[in-house]
Amino acid sequence: MGWLKFCWTSWKLNAAGAMEFRMSFIMTAGMMFINNLVWIFFWSIYFKQFPIVNGWEQDDVMIMWAIGTAGYGLAAIFFGNMTRIANIVATGQLDLYLSQPKPVLLNVLVSRMSVTAIGDLVFGLLLFGIFGDVSLPGLLRFVSAMLISTVIFVFFMVATQSLAFYIGNAEGLGQQLFITFITFSTYPTDIFRGFARLLLFTAVPAGFISYLPIGWIREFQPAFALGAVGAAVGLAVAGTAFFYRGLRRYSSGNAIGMRM
Repeated sequence: MGWLKFCWTSWKLNAAGAMEFRMSFIMTAGMMFINNLVWIFFWSIYFKQFPIVNGWEQDDVMIMWAIGTAGYGLAAIFFGNMTRIANIVATGQLDLYLSQPKPVLLNVLVSRMSVTAIGDLVFGLLLFGIFGDVSLPGLLRFVSAMLISTVIFVFFMVATQSLAFYIGNAEGLGQQLFITFITFSTYPTDIFRGFARLLLFTAVPAGFISYLPIGWIREFQPAFALGAVGAAVGLAVAGTAFFYRGLRRYSSGNAIGMRM
């Protein structure tokens, strides 16, 4: 309960800081919404020419985008530092978190909110409202898929960003892996074959997100569902362990500062 209270306080402060400049807040979130809308426009044109792509229909792709954008939106709103851990480690800013009596990883993750991600979350929810099943069972399947997506996003980023403990400045590598993960999570899984498909369910587990519209929403496939939940839990455990193991290698940056 203490951790939840701490997270809630951090989230309220992050939201208050973002809302201090409301016009900037609206424009930043709105531009991300428009950016996603452009991609959906292109997919709509594509499906007018090719109604089915390897068994995927237009609604399936739209739900894939809804799960992906909403899941990433939740992750980046509530755990906004997930893509900045490498920078925090490299610049010695981690000292600020080590000096506070809170779990270090949790403290790092919740101390920032991505404003652009609000546009992603709103976009994903609206997209599901248009193309998804808005009955109670449909909503429960979508929410559970979105939460699985969120966990995978957060802890894949934690794991890749924690490379900074082991190889030094890993900002560039972390950013490339982030872009790769986002890209693969927004394309139908079944267009990939062979080694590329294997990567999507192992080293870059974006396939567990992009296949959710088929194996979780359209038709509940027990084997895939077990794999998706297992991937989320496994990444949470492995990412956390990888971070704290790397933390033992961290050398103070002698940063002097205070975070309220």
